[in-house]
Amino acid sequence: MPPTAPPRTAPRRPPRPAVLLAVVSLALALASAGCGTPPELRRPAPAPTATAGVSAGPTTPATATVPPVPVPPSPAVPSPTAGTDLVAAACREGPSGDRVITLLRGSADVLPRAVGVRVRTGPLCAGDWQYTVLQVTGHEELQVVTRGRPGALELVTAGTDVCTIEVRVAGPTGIRTLACDAVPGGVPGA
Repeated sequence: MPPTAPPRTAPRRPPRPAVLLAVVSLALALASAGCGTPPELRRPAPAPTATAGVSAGPTTPATATVPPVPVPPSPAVPSPTAGTDLVAAACREGPSGDRVITLLRGSADVLPRAVGVRVRTGPLCAGDWQYTVLQVTGHEELQVVTRGRPGALELVTAGTDVCTIEVRVAGPTGIRTLACDAVPGGVPGA
């Protein structure tokens, strides 16, 4: 028996544009069939209302519809008080630089009395907090964060890095920016 040649297959033709268009349209229709508002976000259908007419028999009492549960408002973002917390600026009614130095040499016991100290920056106020940079003879610059009125000034922190947890959490934005983001001894706002 002579060997038989493999059957010839017809050459493949590219799909016709009409068929290709139909396939793509069908795919898009199927893909978008699942789109729409999810059931949990859809508004409930209004309850059926009674229609006027003659009733054939006794009526059952209508079931009360449950009013929608009010959604609690989202927590409000605290607004700054007249913008005094956003930016630290030269203190108008705050302590003087000498008052900050007196605090550090007195009850805070941070600076010895014999060392020379000069105010380099500040005090700058934001809210009732203050930021001051001091030049201390023979030492690195000292950053100081205080709060309160000049007569009742309280030391929050002092050192070369004053970005403490208390400053980050409780300090006004203007003080946090200076204490945590600024270059020590740099010009504020520059």
